[in-house]
Parts: sequence; C-alpha cells; structure tokens
Amino acid sequence: MSWKEEWKKLLLMLTVFLVAFFMPLSSGRLQNAIMEALHMLQEYAQLHVVFCLLPAFFIAGAISVFVSQAAVIKYLGARAKKVTAYAVASVSGAILAVCSCTILPLFSGIYKRGAGLGPAVTFLYSGPAINVLAIILTARVLGVGIGIARAVGAIIFSVIIGLIMAFIFRKEELEKANKQLNMPEPEATRPLWQEAIHFGIMVLILIFANWSAPKVDSGVWAAIYNAKWLITAGLAVGFGIVLNRFFHLKLWKILIIAVAVIVVHFIFNGNPMLTFVTGIIGLSYFSSTHEGELGDWFSSTWGFAKQILPLLFIGVLIAGSLLGRPGQEGLIPSEWIQTLVGGNSLWANLFASVAGAFMYFATLTEVPILQGLMGNGMGNGPALALLLAGPALSLPNMLVIRSVMGTKKTLIFIGLVVVMATTSGMIFGTYFA
Repeated sequence: MSWKEEWKKLLLMLTVFLVAFFMPLSSGRLQNAIMEALHMLQEYAQLHVVFCLLPAFFIAGAISVFVSQAAVIKYLGARAKKVTAYAVASVSGAILAVCSCTILPLFSGIYKRGAGLGPAVTFLYSGPAINVLAIILTARVLGVGIGIARAVGAIIFSVIIGLIMAFIFRKEELEKANKQLNMPEPEATRPLWQEAIHFGIMVLILIFANWSAPKVDSGVWAAIYNAKWLITAGLAVGFGIVLNRFFHLKLWKILIIAVAVIVVHFIFNGNPMLTFVTGIIGLSYFSSTHEGELGDWFSSTWGFAKQILPLLFIGVLIAGSLLGRPGQEGLIPSEWIQTLVGGNSLWANLFASVAGAFMYFATLTEVPILQGLMGNGMGNGPALALLLAGPALSLPNMLVIRSVMGTKKTLIFIGLVVVMATTSGMIFGTYFA
C-alpha cells in the first residue's frame, strides 16, 4: 500500500466534505451560479453538440482513417517545408466556421497522424480565430478597423505561436522528424479526388448546418440562411452517393437511412435537430457494423467522442458557474469585468485576454458579447485582445488540449495566446483606436 496515494485520497475526500459542509446554499449568487452552469450546459447541448461537434467528430475520425499518414507528414509534418506547412495550417482553419471546442477533434486528428507541433498548433488557433464569417460580422458590427485588426492579428499570431511552440520543443520535433524520415510511404487506397469530394462534402455540411442568421433579412447571406437546410439535405444526398460508390456501403442501407430521415422530418414538422440526429444515428449504426474502412472510421470517431465530450461538459459547467451566460452572472459579477477592461492600460488588456481565454464563446457569439461590453465602456484595445484570445481558447478547450499534447505544451500555448492578445490590444488601442 502506498501511503502517499492514500493521503491524496484522504485529502480529496476531506476537501469534498468541507466544501459540502460549508457551502452557502442560501446565497442567491451561489444558487444563480449553479443554475447558470446548468443553463449553459443545456444551451451548449442544444445548440452546439449536434450540429457542430458530431460532424466534427466524424471528420476527425475520417482524418484518422482515410487520410494517409504520409500526406499529413508531407504537408504538415516536422520535416515539411515551413512555408508550406504553416500556410496550409492557417488557410485550413480559415474555411471552418467553428468554435474553440469544435476544432479540437480536428486538431487531435491531424496531430495524431503525424503533423508537426507547430503546424498543428497553428491550425488549432486559426480554426476558431480566423473563420471568414466571424471576421465579416466583426467588421460590420464593431467597425471595419477592429475587423481588419482581428483578421491580420489572428493570421500572423497563429503562425508566430506555431513557430514558437516548434522552437521551444525543437528536440521532440527533431526526434519526430527523424522517425518520419524512416517511415515508408504507404500506397494510396483511392484517388486523391475521391478523398477531396469525401472531405469536402463533410466540411460543407458542417458549415451550412451551422450557418447563423444574418442581421438583415435580405442579401446573399440571408438567402443562404433561408436555404441552409435545403443545401444541407442536398449535401447529405451527395454524401450517401459517396458512401455507396467510394466505400461500398450497400444501397439498401443508405435508403433505410434516407427513409428514416424523411419520416422523422414530417412527423416532427421539419425539426432540423431530430432530422439531423436521425441521419447521424443511421450513419453510426451502419458504419459500426460494416467491416473494413467504415468500421474503422466509426471506431475512430467514437474514440474522439469518448475522449473529448466528458472534458467539454465539465469545462462548460465550471465556466458557466464562474462567468455565467452572456447577459447573466455567475460567481464573478459582470460589473467587475466591465470595470476592469475600460481604457487601454496594460492591466485592462491583460485582464481581457485572460478572461477571454477562460470564457467559452460559441461560433460568432463573441461579437454581440463584445458589442455589449463596449457599450458599457470597454476600451477598443481590450476588445481586440478578447477577440484574439476568446474564440481560440476556453476552459473546456484547455482541458482537452492537455489530454492531447500534455500539461507543459498546453500551459505554454495558453501563455503565448494571452501574451500575443495582450500585445496586440495595447498596440491597437494606442495607435489605431
């Protein structure tokens, strides 16, 4: 028996006992914080898991199974040309309108397939920070200046952070590069154009299923929003064809999924979530029972889900209890935040960066939140700092990153994001406000 381990268990039990014994349950703020944590978890489950995370898990699983390790190593590996690797990593993130949590399974997928630490981290930062919809919305709501600053800052910082991470852990990266040098390049199982269609359809489904309502009811964005589910349905039909032609899933199985989706659609008056879930369940069942690549695909997808979802839910509960939802309060009073981020001092920018790093922002929600904070006196510099730190990080995001690349790398990554966001906020608030 290890008494050291037993003392740890005793300390944990004692901590839980003391918290339970002295918990001020009659406190209105504590009661509200508990409800905010539950509300935020429910909101997260209702708005982000089905349309964001589930497609992302399947994309990550597909990366793990269908993308050859040689391809990842060629373009993003430790021995890849830096210009190519970082350009691919940053541009790949720009096309995905995802939040700091939805990017995690995609990051985990390419990292485990052999991507270098620097390019993988660049992709991790760029995904939620540089999506085109967020940049456009920022410019329209908060001003062209801060929109341009966000785009330029995020692109530059994603590469800088990746390069610094690769430099700090250069010994590990060199060992990885040497191992990759001796790895034989496996033969491709199918043409590149087939893989491009397969992944392209999945990414488009992820994008259109999460297409947000625009501020105005006219124009191209509004037209796309009004047709988003029709477009998604068309993509789903194309996806069924891909499963049949490229992966040899029996046509009758695809037709069963299609009929089930149509029936649920009409029974529940076109409820998009139930319809979408029905398609996911059908795909999960028939891929899990299929021998070969499709079975491996589902196993990999399920592995990512088991690793990431529990940590995300725990992180969302903690973030909700401390900070509350937009417009609500948790244990930390909202006026404290508004008071601390006024002006353009070093402290205001640093606090905005740290607060943004720990808060959870669903895709595009950071813009209305910033609009409200700026209306209550938040400075332009801290606003940019929060925009650069917030979408790229969150407490749930940190927990999962740690499980993928370890505590040391995660802490350094968080520190770099906070420092870069603070610096850019100071510069923007001083010279371009």
